[in-house]
Amino acid sequence: MKTPISIEQFKAFVELKDYRPKTKKEYVRCLGKVSQHYGCDPADLAEDQVRRYFLFLRQDKKLSGSGMTIVKASLHCFFVQQLGKTDWKVFSELVIRRPETLPVVLSREEVAKVLGALKEERFRISLRLIYHCGLRVSEAVGIQVSDLKDQRLHVRNGKGGKDRYVPISPGMVQELRVWWKLHRHPKLLFPAPARTWRERSLPLSQVMGSATTHMSVSAVQNAFRLARAQSGIHPEATVHTMRHSYATHLLEEGVSLRLISQYLGHTSLDTTVIYTHLTATSEEKALQALEKLHSALPH
Repeated sequence: MKTPISIEQFKAFVELKDYRPKTKKEYVRCLGKVSQHYGCDPADLAEDQVRRYFLFLRQDKKLSGSGMTIVKASLHCFFVQQLGKTDWKVFSELVIRRPETLPVVLSREEVAKVLGALKEERFRISLRLIYHCGLRVSEAVGIQVSDLKDQRLHVRNGKGGKDRYVPISPGMVQELRVWWKLHRHPKLLFPAPARTWRERSLPLSQVMGSATTHMSVSAVQNAFRLARAQSGIHPEATVHTMRHSYATHLLEEGVSLRLISQYLGHTSLDTTVIYTHLTATSEEKALQALEKLHSALPH
């Protein structure tokens, strides 16, 4: 089926929005899926057809809460914002509740174990940085040399397109400097390695020094999966687990929740509060405090 004109128009409409490139791509993809489902131009769909499509995704496809959220946002943008279907009730009727599950967190020993299993330097250093600064993997691979500022790291274009600064220890800065000297790329801290057979015959430092893009997110994720299997840590741990572990370990060291929230780039402190449920140290301190208060009571 030829791409309907309304999808092309929606693509242009989404480009006017201040969304991240990945979000724009997902919005257009979601609209294309509903068009394929009904085999027609999505602009011709009635409200009840959209309602039945949501039911199909939830009941038949068993789409996750996060998946339903992006589809709902995409179709709301198309039908309500672009086509002006402001009287449609389907978007307020669709309620999406995400399960309140606690994220996986590694102990400090497990973090050391998985990082120790990484043999390739670019993965070892990038994952050490992710844990050290609580970065998302996409933020880490895009770090530029100029982002290192004394004992602060400038994290550019994080989630929601926001910049932030996070503290970084002199020891970690030194590790990054030693790593950079291996490729000396004028801009990127983690440039992409060889891609063609011709490039693979050249010294790694030469290829990375002239790279036009940074190392891929998937490469770091694959390296972590291999290290996780080799180290025998929690089988559900991911690269993002290093970020959760960073927050939990900082909290155990007495760093305030508000500061941790800023370092993680959370828009709300409520998002960060979850880490108070993940630290055994905090619970132990609470028990000690309760015992102290109890002993002070008259008997």
